[in-house]
Order: sequence, then C-alpha cells, then structure tokens
Amino acid sequence: MASAPRPGGRDTDRVPVPKRLLDALSDDPASAVRSWLDALPGTVERQLAAWELTLERVATPGGRRGLVALVRQADGTPAALKFPVPGPDADRERAALAHWNGWGAALLLRADPDTGALLLERLHGAVSLRSLPEPKALLEAAGTVRRLWVPPPEGHPFASVTGRTEEEREVLRMLGAGDWAADARPLTDEALELRAALPTEPPEEVLLHGGFRQGKVLAGERAPWLAVGPAPVVGERAYDLARLVLDRCEDLAAGPGPAAAARRRVTKLADSLDVDRDRLRGWSFYRAVETGMRHAASGDRRRAELLLEFAGWL
Repeated sequence: MASAPRPGGRDTDRVPVPKRLLDALSDDPASAVRSWLDALPGTVERQLAAWELTLERVATPGGRRGLVALVRQADGTPAALKFPVPGPDADRERAALAHWNGWGAALLLRADPDTGALLLERLHGAVSLRSLPEPKALLEAAGTVRRLWVPPPEGHPFASVTGRTEEEREVLRMLGAGDWAADARPLTDEALELRAALPTEPPEEVLLHGGFRQGKVLAGERAPWLAVGPAPVVGERAYDLARLVLDRCEDLAAGPGPAAAARRRVTKLADSLDVDRDRLRGWSFYRAVETGMRHAASGDRRRAELLLEFAGWL
C-alpha cells in the first residue's frame, strides 16, 4: 500500500496547475505573472513544508485569478491554501479578510507576504447559494453581505468605487464607440451618464466585497454561509448589492414577465437592506451594461446580450 504523502512532500506532480488558471494567465503580458505561474508548483510545495501542511488535492476547475489547494494542518484540521495572482488585488484581498476576521467571510488563519499564500478555513466548495431556490438564496445572500459592510481600517489599501469605475468608464466608452456596438449605444450612453452622476455624493463609505454574488457564498461549519474571493473596494452598499441583482438573470429571462421580475428584485433587495432603490437601480444598470459590453468584446455574445437585455428591463 502506498504511504500517505508527507507534510510538505517534494512530489511536484501533486501540484497540477488547473487548466482554467493556465488559460487565463498564459497570455498575460506581464512577465512577473508568467514567472509566478511557472514557479507556482514549487512555491506551493515550499509553502506546504513551511506550514507543515498535508496536501489533499488542488481544487478544480478552480478560478482564473489564483490556485486553491485543499490541505490538512499538522493537527489534522482541514483548511484551504490559496495563492492569488500577485499584485495589488491580492494584497487587498488579504487585508479585507484580515479586517473581517471571519465576520461574514472565510476566516484567514495565516498569511505569507513573501509568497502571497493565504491559509483559510475550509468551506464546502461544492455548495454555494446557487444551490438554493432563488427566494431562499437571496435571503441568505442579503444576510451575509450585510455583515461585510463595516468601516474600513485606518490607512487601508483599498481603492474606492469611484476609482475602480473610473477605469471601467474609459473602457466602456471605448467599447461603446465601436461600430459593432451601435445597437447598444443608447444603453452605454445611459450607463456612462449614471457613472458620472452616482459617485458624486455617495451616501456612505464602507468596506465592500466588490464582486458579491451567490456563487461567492459557500456553506461552512462555523457559520451556515460565508463569503469568499473578495475584490474589496470602499464605497456605498448599493454598488455591492448591484452584482447580486444581476445574479441568475437567465432564470428571470426564462420566466414570465422578466422585466417586472427584475424590478421587483431591485425593490426587494433595496428594502431588505435599507438601500435607496433608485441608487441600486442605477448601479445595477451600470454594472449590467459594463459587464455585458466586456463579454461582447471577448466574444461571449450570448452572455452579453442577456446582460444588456437585463439592463433594458431596469
């Protein structure tokens, strides 16, 4: 019988880099990212040894911005070892998880600033809020995201919603000017107008998840549902909630009266979390158009058309 792998064993075949991550980063123009990707199996092995972890398996298909390995700590406790793609986004994710300290999000157990490794409590990766019926999923999502909205720490590294969407606005303006986007130009024009107006007088400045949706909330042991994979920013709650409004829009499209159902979703979420309805509608419209146009530019026309249609319902 084969022996169990030793903590920090040197069998690098045990650390395959998921194809999804390879596909997402292989053409990245940054040489530092390519070097990080090439060195990743060895980096994982060294981190396993340094923290006395036993590798169970690499999570697949995984994400496009990092590798996650399921491990056991020296005392047998399960955990997840994550290696985000290095850069400011990874630093902000670490800072947000540390600030939340397990409140509404996966608990950060350890962090290595040299390798970027994050040791997180193990959640049930195969069970997200998307496994629940829509009404129950929205209820649990609202309860989870509410916990994340806390004041940011002093001297925080997080970008503002204004700063993040300023970069998006330039891309959206460029995409909207293309000949292929002529049919969507009324939507892109309105989205650009909303982006100019909404950040001018934000009603609050709290720490936001930044990419909150049902698939980013996993079942846990310490708490029923906990958020993972933040792209944290500081700004108003309506911005964070807008991505949740767009979630599972294909379900609305397949049902009766999708436009009325979309508007009811905005009203229900806004009222349940005491968010201004008009601001939530505005940010939802903006995020639908901005995301839809990026999908169109990347060749995913089906997803793009669905998101632009959703924007029209609002």
